[in-house]
Amino acid sequence: MSLRPPLPPFTAETALAKVRAAEEAWNSRDPERVALAYTEDSEWRNRDVFLRGRAEIVEFLRAKWARELEYRLRKELWAWTEHRISVRFEYEWHDAAGQWWRSYGNEQWEFAPDGLMARRYASINDLAITAADRRLLD
Repeated sequence: MSLRPPLPPFTAETALAKVRAAEEAWNSRDPERVALAYTEDSEWRNRDVFLRGRAEIVEFLRAKWARELEYRLRKELWAWTEHRISVRFEYEWHDAAGQWWRSYGNEQWEFAPDGLMARRYASINDLAITAADRRLLD
């Protein structure tokens, strides 16, 4: 069995470490890297899209980052229990036409004993912004 520390049960410190690791991975915009944090049969809901397994996650993320250009994300730890973490997030990106967007949402994560994420449920809303309104600059 491959372990993905920190492992549940979570403390404030280890839950925050999971959130920071996820933020860093997602900001890499590398679908294969991101998918390694999830169980082989991980279950996702992302807006109105339902996915199962790493292969579907990789395919979904490739399409996402082909559409959401210059993607930049910030996550904030909201709450945690022994094996679950809740985060609030926002990310900014622009589409092919140059329109900038800020996407807001929250995620509920459930982890397997090995530290891999078994479930991810995300609710997300988008707001059109101008380039001057951007906050998440590199």
